[in-house]
Amino acid sequence: MTIQTTSIDVAALEAGWKKLPALYRMPAQVPTLEEAQLFCRRLTESHYENFHVASWFLPERLRPHFQSIYAYCRISDDLGDEVGDTQQSLALLDFWGAELDACYRGEMRHPVFVALAETIRRCEIPKEPFANLLIAFRQDQTVQRYETMQDVLGYCQNSANPVGHLVLYASGYRDPERFALSDFTCTALQLANFWQDVSVDFQKNRIYLPQADMRRFGVSEEQIRERRCTTEFRALMQYEVEYTRDLLRKGMPLIGRLDAELAIDIDLFSRGGMEILRAIERQHYDVLRARPAISKPRKLGLLLLALAKKMTTRRAE
Repeated sequence: MTIQTTSIDVAALEAGWKKLPALYRMPAQVPTLEEAQLFCRRLTESHYENFHVASWFLPERLRPHFQSIYAYCRISDDLGDEVGDTQQSLALLDFWGAELDACYRGEMRHPVFVALAETIRRCEIPKEPFANLLIAFRQDQTVQRYETMQDVLGYCQNSANPVGHLVLYASGYRDPERFALSDFTCTALQLANFWQDVSVDFQKNRIYLPQADMRRFGVSEEQIRERRCTTEFRALMQYEVEYTRDLLRKGMPLIGRLDAELAIDIDLFSRGGMEILRAIERQHYDVLRARPAISKPRKLGLLLLALAKKMTTRRAE
């Protein structure tokens, strides 16, 4: 089977693959569904602790689908963010997009797409949310500044919100009302991560703080570069944190409109977003000299709360 890649920079593609884990590459043989699902489960469990822990609370029947979705998202993100060369990343993302197209034609080669095809078939997921994620990852290669919050939200529409849509599709939900509530939550979680990682992103020449807001509060890029947390910077961060908290609150009603076990998982992520914002506040909005993080005792508390809710749900059944 041949996938047409004539428009892809082959030299950049090969150079990019060499900078990524070998397991990301196309295998010599197409794996079986069982092998592909095992690949996705191992990638999920080894690559991202929070997702692995949260998956404890998912209904068992959904775990393979969430793992295939996660594996797609994880590798897509790494193709854009772990290479360090714009041309190579764009070539990798173009290749991955061609494989997504092939997946929807029933021509799967990579273990992620073999597993994902089963998820797509069983859960009847359209291609749009998967494709939108690639739009965002490409955008990261060419856009480093955002003029207004509306511009940032436009980025989140492709980078964060599709993940929530995929979760809902995989769980059997398709109504616009739940999608809208999910968008509030996913956008807020993305913003919370941006505010947590201002210095980290700046090292990649990216600023997600809206330029208009920076001017309004009198904050310059030089201050961020020098990690000077001024009164003006604290005021800017307080404003962004309050805006983000309001979005999280707007998304909270989604929890009450989901299956009980899935609701526990979404509740855990929402509470985690709130905790990131509280961590920023506890540092008096100084995210430049130290990255705000949720303490291990607080993480344990959130997990115990989620576990207690799960136990209660099972007893009720």
